[in-house]
Amino acid sequence: MTSSKRLALFDLDHTLLPLDSDYQWADYLARTGRAGDPAEAQRRNEELMLRYNAGQLTAEQSAEFMLGLLTRAEPPELARWHEQFMAEIIRPAILPTATELVREHLAQGDLCAIVTATNEFVTTPIARAFGIPNLIATIPEMLDGRYTGRIQGVPSFQAGKITRVNDWLAGMGLRLDDFSRSYFYSDSPNDLPLLEVVSHPIATNPSDTLREVARQRGWKILDLFKDMRDAKS
Repeated sequence: MTSSKRLALFDLDHTLLPLDSDYQWADYLARTGRAGDPAEAQRRNEELMLRYNAGQLTAEQSAEFMLGLLTRAEPPELARWHEQFMAEIIRPAILPTATELVREHLAQGDLCAIVTATNEFVTTPIARAFGIPNLIATIPEMLDGRYTGRIQGVPSFQAGKITRVNDWLAGMGLRLDDFSRSYFYSDSPNDLPLLEVVSHPIATNPSDTLREVARQRGWKILDLFKDMRDAKS
């Protein structure tokens, strides 16, 4: 393929979406009685989110619970649940400010991808809803047509995002250095490794920690959901 002059990478949760799709998927399954004991599932979900926000969660610890949820049904039934999840939770949360940002990059011919720690099962339909043709996400292992609850390969998390992006580009005969500009939009300090290797890191709806890092380093700060943030303050 012909190398694009620019590369645009987007984190998903709290970056393009004003919510965490992994957390919301687990919460949806718990509320609908599809994750075992609802109270225990919600407790585990809350605990994992707190540890993630504190930078104290590994991909393997998250997978034990999050990917374990995919073992509870056959893929066709999981897909039906996910379509309900998209209709109830995700599509109403896809806001014009985020879709316009994506459209601007696509219209300029940039090579675009979502790069997220949330697994492929949850995020593939979300990437499609945004019109983003490439998805780099944690891959849930499948065996004999069912999910095993384990991670396949390198998780798309923290420094693993660099590995996965480099592998994806290498599959097209490209390197990060081939682009005149490379953007990465993210809200989280967990994404500092990838933010530090692109030419244009953009702290997007950033956490307080990442906002301070961005200020210190002179990175652009973008608040796509500023009206929502102001309403909460």
